[in-house]
Amino acid sequence: MPAITPNPSSPSEAGQPPIRRSSWAEAAAAADAAKTTGHVPAPSRPPASFAPAGRQPEAGVPAVGVPDSDTPAVDVPAFAGPSFETPTAAAPAAADQDISTSAPAGGTADAAPPSSDASTSTEPVRRSKRPSAADVIADTPMPDFTSSPGLFVREQKPRPVGGFRGAMYSLTGGAWNLGPGAKQRAEDELRLRIARQLQGSFNTAVLSLKGGIGKTSTTVGVGLTLAEFRGDPPCAIDANPDSGDLVERALGEGIYQQASPRTITDLLKNIESVDSLTALSRYMHHAGRLHLIAGEQDPEVSDSLTAAEYLRIRKLISSYYSIALTDCGTGVTHNAMSGILQSADNLIIAAGYAVSGAKRARSTLHWLASHGYEDLARNAIVVITDKDEVSSRVDKDAIEEHLAGICRQLIAVPHDRGVADGDLVTLDVLKPETRRAYKEIAAAMVDGYR
Repeated sequence: MPAITPNPSSPSEAGQPPIRRSSWAEAAAAADAAKTTGHVPAPSRPPASFAPAGRQPEAGVPAVGVPDSDTPAVDVPAFAGPSFETPTAAAPAAADQDISTSAPAGGTADAAPPSSDASTSTEPVRRSKRPSAADVIADTPMPDFTSSPGLFVREQKPRPVGGFRGAMYSLTGGAWNLGPGAKQRAEDELRLRIARQLQGSFNTAVLSLKGGIGKTSTTVGVGLTLAEFRGDPPCAIDANPDSGDLVERALGEGIYQQASPRTITDLLKNIESVDSLTALSRYMHHAGRLHLIAGEQDPEVSDSLTAAEYLRIRKLISSYYSIALTDCGTGVTHNAMSGILQSADNLIIAAGYAVSGAKRARSTLHWLASHGYEDLARNAIVVITDKDEVSSRVDKDAIEEHLAGICRQLIAVPHDRGVADGDLVTLDVLKPETRRAYKEIAAAMVDGYR
């Protein structure tokens, strides 16, 4: 395109060749260089194309929008901001058009005739619309807080208890948390197994063919352990026909004697009127969160509990308790035993390290398998209690190996005076090894509930 060269702006410039500019940027730079160094306030001035009427330019500063005879006239393009444009500003000429910086004679600022290619003004540049916050939220996928609870919150390590890890946690006020060790993790796993939520009511029978080998103490110790770790309290039933002492071992002889003599016989007499847990609690005793039904103490009627009567008791208990423990007494042939085995979900076979105790445990499992209770025998938990602290001549490992092969799990309870004395059984006075054994028994019981 040919460049447009206006006439010289004054006689003094007539003899000079016209100045040609190849771009708008060079023309703008020449105009800036021609201006004086005086400061022109930037805020809120009118568009560059017009000067306010009646206002005189300051000395030494050319009037904005009105070219003077000594200053080259330059068309300044309108400013296009991010979201607005100057309403009266002149559109810039095409970028490839040559612009002259000289003004015509006579002091007027007549613009050079535009080219045919510049007949339309250039559209102001507009920034693309930014998405709103609502659009961003709508397009962002919603995180699954249920399946990913640690998406925004870092998972906190469990607090270590005991040992070097626990000491370090205490000394640093929790700043250094190394997490629980292997022993504590095993304990936590036992607690979770014991506290597993159950759908329905389940019954575990504790039996043996020989007395005095830890059957009742196991019932109390496991019952107290269940009560400690489970959200729902367990119930223990004394179905021993030989004047069982389950409640005395859980409460203590003195406290039981002071309590009202409520037994399983009293419950059977009034079972039709028991229609709530509140009514049932009148016939029960409580060792903390372990609820107990005492056995009959009168020798004349202690052996009168039948299988049908036991099943009535079991049906009532199942309406309010998810776990029931039944202390069956010695033997497997008394009147209530068929009802107990019929309603049992799994069995605990009590045994001892004495040779006679190990033999009777094996005989019990054999009897069960041969009388229609093969599943109960196969899934039984054999508990060997070192109650009498047998001599070193007895090969304990051989006895354990012999019994472990004919049951689901074998658990040994070490010798503990809190169990061997035959008096009150409380978890606080037991050895840590004894308490752990009861936890393992309780966890194995709950594992067997399906």
